[in-house]
Amino acid sequence: MPPLILAFAALAACDVAGVAAGWPLLEWVTKPLLAPVLAVHLWRRTGRRHGAVLAGLGCATAEDVALMLPGRMAFLSGLVFFLSAQLCWTTAFLRAGAAGYLRSRRVLCAVHFAAWVAAVAALAPALGPVLGIAVGVYASALLTMALTARVLGRGAAWGGSVFLGSDLLVGLGAAGVEFTGRGVLVMATYTAALALLVTAFTERPTINGSRRPRRKPRDRAPTMLAAADSG
Repeated sequence: MPPLILAFAALAACDVAGVAAGWPLLEWVTKPLLAPVLAVHLWRRTGRRHGAVLAGLGCATAEDVALMLPGRMAFLSGLVFFLSAQLCWTTAFLRAGAAGYLRSRRVLCAVHFAAWVAAVAALAPALGPVLGIAVGVYASALLTMALTARVLGRGAAWGGSVFLGSDLLVGLGAAGVEFTGRGVLVMATYTAALALLVTAFTERPTINGSRRPRRKPRDRAPTMLAAADSG
């Protein structure tokens, strides 16, 4: 396993432990480092080929900090940052050919859209008009990211689906629905989703717009020798 992925796993474990134990200082030390460590890993593996993914990880870092702050404005700021992250990642998946991939999977898109409508409708009354609209807009961007992620294979598809579940748990908290272990589940699923999405790009470095390996020239020597012998 790459060293930076091991470092990310250690940071994620510490962050989850901090949430479980109620140690805010441990969260403040570890959570802002999660996305940057993955960004460095992606950059070292693929260079600047996935600039949109790197930009999304930068937005995720800002969101991680914002959501640790108290208050409604901090939550709304976090939504804006994470909306930007989802748009960046969706851009990267579209460059990989997601539009063509989803064009033949309309039933899958319809099922996801129905689930989005149901979730937003269920949370909206408890969120209020302003927060409800903000969450609805963000949820649509998140759903689009999760669908387009499928173009990079099973790992990315799992990453998008786990992201949906993680942010649904965040939405439940914003709506006042609390249960034991919710915070731990949020961070465990969030970190797993980030790792799955980034790994999908490190395993598929040559997507649309990237340089592809050139074909080796054919060896014409046997043909020339045969022609010489026949002459």
